[in-house]
Amino acid sequence: MKVLVLNGANMNLLGKREPEVYGKETLEDLEKAINEEASRLGMNVGFFQSNHEGEIVDAIHNAMKEGTDAVIINPGAFTHYSYAIRDAIKGTGIKAIEVHMSNIHAREEFRTKSVIAPVCIGQISGFGVKSYLVALYILAGTGG
Repeated sequence: MKVLVLNGANMNLLGKREPEVYGKETLEDLEKAINEEASRLGMNVGFFQSNHEGEIVDAIHNAMKEGTDAVIINPGAFTHYSYAIRDAIKGTGIKAIEVHMSNIHAREEFRTKSVIAPVCIGQISGFGVKSYLVALYILAGTGG
């Protein structure tokens, strides 16, 4: 199974930005943990991070063109307002799981609304790096 892990706005600051909320792991640490578990599960995983909405849309389009089976996406702040990312997921028909390191439902009210989740097969939040690993397990268990 081919999976693309997409990380949105400010995810490049992991380990530095609000470690009390997001933890001390860096984006590199996160990718290493995902890669190790994906390898164990027999999955081929690629990574992409951008602070630019259009680049994320392009990455979703490219994932479809390249025959990617699923996307694990942490849109960051784009979660709450990016209809462009939402429409890219819906329009390509690619299977997607939305993940968040923090529990977005226990934070500021504006963070509780996701415009992305309705076009995903599910949403996982609040488990730090493990949110991504759970998404891998779900994809492996459902056959993609």
